[in-house]
Amino acid sequence: MTEAHAILRFVRVAPRKAKPVIDMIRGCRVPMALAMLKHTPRHAARVVEKILRSAVANAELKELGDSESMVVSRAFVDCGPTYKRVRARSMGRANAIQKRTSHITVFVGAPESRSKK
Repeated sequence: MTEAHAILRFVRVAPRKAKPVIDMIRGCRVPMALAMLKHTPRHAARVVEKILRSAVANAELKELGDSESMVVSRAFVDCGPTYKRVRARSMGRANAIQKRTSHITVFVGAPESRSKK
């Protein structure tokens, strides 16, 4: 199966918040996945929608077919670097704040025609 992909790196979404959104669209057809992302009330859904549209545009440039017939074949989230910040607390103390980032990858392609024997 020929595929096209898009990668968004260093996005300011924690991986644990982006993974449920990615799991939701993996294996779906592109129009259905876009509809689900549009109606999902999470910040990560807006980010994943942007990546999915980019992957579809890359696939159309490679002439893999129209977007109506494409499928999200693979999608995954990897951890990016963590930005470490400090928050002042009482009595001269400080608490560490970790701002996590993600690398999100989406692959789209034409659906496989599986022949049954």
